[in-house]
Amino acid sequence: MGAPPRSADDPVDHAAMRELVEGVLAWHRPEERKLPWRTPGTTPWGILLSEVMAQQTQADRVAERWVQLIQRFPDPATMADAAPAEVIDLWVGLGYNRRAVNLHRAAVVMVEQHDGEVPDDLDGLLSLPGIGPYTARAVLAFAFDRDVVPVDTNVARIVARHSGRVLDRSDAQVLADGAVRWGRGALAAAALMDLGATTCRARTPACDRCPVASTCSWAGGPEEDPAGRGAHRPRPQGRFEGSARQARGRIIAAARAGRLPHDAAVELAGEHGVGVLDALVADGLVVRDGEGFALPGARGKSRRGVRDRED
Repeated sequence: MGAPPRSADDPVDHAAMRELVEGVLAWHRPEERKLPWRTPGTTPWGILLSEVMAQQTQADRVAERWVQLIQRFPDPATMADAAPAEVIDLWVGLGYNRRAVNLHRAAVVMVEQHDGEVPDDLDGLLSLPGIGPYTARAVLAFAFDRDVVPVDTNVARIVARHSGRVLDRSDAQVLADGAVRWGRGALAAAALMDLGATTCRARTPACDRCPVASTCSWAGGPEEDPAGRGAHRPRPQGRFEGSARQARGRIIAAARAGRLPHDAAVELAGEHGVGVLDALVADGLVVRDGEGFALPGARGKSRRGVRDRED
């Protein structure tokens, strides 16, 4: 076993971090990873929409649905005017449906407090429902080309391995931001994300074809992988089959098809009981409608088929 990773308190070679970004930028070919929101002319709203959709869903799964959503809701005002039920209806299949509710709430806030525009500062973005530090920085980088790098699991892994350090969330963010030169935030963020998605992978890193392997402190060596620990290490999800997530998804899917009687909802909740229904109401995903449940603001019966997906 080789030497252990350096701690977060060890000195940082900032020049090496800048060299990392420059090396990845020279390697990057953005046209090779075709994502619809990377096309010229995508609005800040389109970027925000893509980032919320990709929070817990792979980008390739997001792409087709993003086109549908941006066509239906081309700006925050259009979404704010729609019923939450319509946003949820278009969202089902992406998973974690509470993101759809938060997105609708964020659109309302943008209309009421930001003249229908996406805020272009960190505090304004963080004030929106469902927008955390990563998503806010992603919007700043990709929509406004600010000198920040949104640190997701992929980027954190690259920074940890290249620096040879076990990093917490704030350390990884500071190192990544400090390596970006003026006016290159969007390019640097996309390049690092694509390297992490295609080459510097978690379980099967392709160090033999990594463009910055020569300056990486780890590079697949015998030492402990610095990315194996720390705040950004991926956390395995619990089992889906029989979980509360599955029950929630079944209830939402049934509510999409029309008003769901209380007894039927309880049956779908199964062993998880009425607590699942109470949680769905608290999250704004369903409303109690007389003696049953419905999507918030739903009018009539959905024409879409019922799908059993987690929320």
